[in-house]
Amino acid sequence: MSAATLYPATSNGVDLDTEETFGVINPATGEVFAQAPSVTPGQLDVVFASANLAFQTWKRDESFRQNALLAAADVIESSLEDLSRILTAEQGKPLADAKAEIASSLRWLRYYATLQLPREIVQDDNKGFAEVFRRPLGVVSAITPWNFPVTLAIWKIAPALRAGNTIVVKPSPFTPLTTLALGKLLRGILPDGVFNVVSGPDPLGSALTSHPIPRKISFTGSTGTGKKVALAAAEDLKRVTLELGGNDPAVVLEGTNVSKIAESLFWGAFRNNGQICAAVKRIYAHESIHDELVETLAAIAKSVKVGEGTVEGVRLGPINNKPQLERVVDLVDDAIAHGARVVTGGKRMDRPGYFFEPTILDGISDGVRIVDEEQFGPALPVIPFRDDADAIARANHGHYGLTASVWSDDPERAMRLASEIDSGQVSINIHGGAVAPNLPFSGHKWSGMGVESGPWGLYGFTELQVISSPPRKLKS
Repeated sequence: MSAATLYPATSNGVDLDTEETFGVINPATGEVFAQAPSVTPGQLDVVFASANLAFQTWKRDESFRQNALLAAADVIESSLEDLSRILTAEQGKPLADAKAEIASSLRWLRYYATLQLPREIVQDDNKGFAEVFRRPLGVVSAITPWNFPVTLAIWKIAPALRAGNTIVVKPSPFTPLTTLALGKLLRGILPDGVFNVVSGPDPLGSALTSHPIPRKISFTGSTGTGKKVALAAAEDLKRVTLELGGNDPAVVLEGTNVSKIAESLFWGAFRNNGQICAAVKRIYAHESIHDELVETLAAIAKSVKVGEGTVEGVRLGPINNKPQLERVVDLVDDAIAHGARVVTGGKRMDRPGYFFEPTILDGISDGVRIVDEEQFGPALPVIPFRDDADAIARANHGHYGLTASVWSDDPERAMRLASEIDSGQVSINIHGGAVAPNLPFSGHKWSGMGVESGPWGLYGFTELQVISSPPRKLKS
């Protein structure tokens, strides 16, 4: 792909021409390698009008929608290799991880394509008949982040379309290309106007939230931006789903076999370079095993090959973008200034691109920014605790409540502690084990509003309608 490569925006099944483009940077080099279309807020009138027109037909045939989603999954699967290479180039993750991301998204498409919802007849007797229907909302605006551009787009696309809505998707300006490629790939598979993709820097995102046509905003990103989305949606009483930040704790209890869990715990924190909303962001380890765990995690970190995503054996790529790299550098430097011991890593790598050493930090506690905030990068603090009450209080400290995990050789004890943690998902002896198409994914506190995945995710793209009537037949 050369710097002149242009992945067009898709509106109503054709290219949406733009006067300007913007550069997309390969984070492994720090250099622009492709151009993406810069759609203006003024062009959204045309995009949303076509989506609204398509909605009038798309909403009417449930079987057709299901078959179209299955066909979309097949087409994406047939293009997995090409899409994965685009994803690695713009996001930075190793090619194997890019393939895994796209393959994972197919599970969501196929799950929703085959999801059957029973009829909800709530009354059928001599006094009357009443049935509850779930109707599509209309046009949906979806705004997606740069860490998992395909997966988190499909989490919105699949249930929105299955419910009968049409959708306009805006990917992050840091990673627009794979989503734009999907828009072109699915032309003719999904009817014109049903699936539209636009890209561009701000103020395009705010224009998607304030436009009068969409009736729902589905947003994944930072808590700060999520609050702004909620305010903009409130002006027009749009429905919202907000999947926001996390500062996810892992609690490791005394007596746990460190060598048995360390590898899984490490990758629960460092997969995708820690750039996962549901990654482990802080570990609380019982003081009796804390030192052993720190040294074991540090040994794993030292062994991991870091590099450009297409190089054989690379497990971690670069941080996706310069602002995020600078944030990680700032948080680690701040931790060191507050007395943290850098067990391994701790600095930017001396090479082109946005590479940062896999970092394990010791000797700090709550109250330091890298513990209290979401670092979203390859730097992990490990903090000792005294007893169960101390661990739960620390895990529940702060504004976030997305996911968490408890690690123990005693599953029943781990289950008891898990029920005390204030987060949307808690896993035992694995982190993120409950992320699946059929399970609800939602955050407590500042980690979000609404639900993604499962039938609950589908419900979020509908509104209820009751149709009642006199008795259909008299019963003796």
